[in-house]
Amino acid sequence: MVDAERRLLANALQDIDNQHFVLLSDSCVPLHKFDYVYDYLMGTNLSFIDSFYDPGPHGNFRYSQNMLPEVRESDFRKGSQWFSVKRQHALMTIADSLYYTKFKLYCKPGMEGGRNCYADEHYMPTLFNMMDPNGIANWSVTHVDWSEGKWHPKAYRAQDVTYGLLKNITSIDMSHHVTSDSK
Repeated sequence: MVDAERRLLANALQDIDNQHFVLLSDSCVPLHKFDYVYDYLMGTNLSFIDSFYDPGPHGNFRYSQNMLPEVRESDFRKGSQWFSVKRQHALMTIADSLYYTKFKLYCKPGMEGGRNCYADEHYMPTLFNMMDPNGIANWSVTHVDWSEGKWHPKAYRAQDVTYGLLKNITSIDMSHHVTSDSK
């Protein structure tokens, strides 16, 4: 997945007019008009990369000591695989070989100790936590509801989508990270 993200960014960077890069799920639905989203993204100096410390089994339990000395456990982060990055962060992502290699080798399913690490949930959050923590918003431009505590976020069905739900989602002004730690 990270390989595909890097190839997409590399290809999009070839056009000098591209200044912001967004990767979304095919199930993402816009909650604002295009002009609003465009102006919002272009008007900020931040990239929107979800990045947080998760002390539980789906977070830092996935860390491998083999990432040392470049990636310490205290730097290891989790976040959404969906992102919105400024041009300079897209360039940083494709230029990186040091951290990328660590994640390619040591963040994958079936690792030692029964760990299943997924690079698309950890590589970019960790990279930008280490390289430019003040350059990211620390949340994503997508809304995801992890409150059910399952492997995947809540799926909204047609009957769930009401005016009230959409109004509630669009009024959210802070990111709440649900960790896999039972505490």
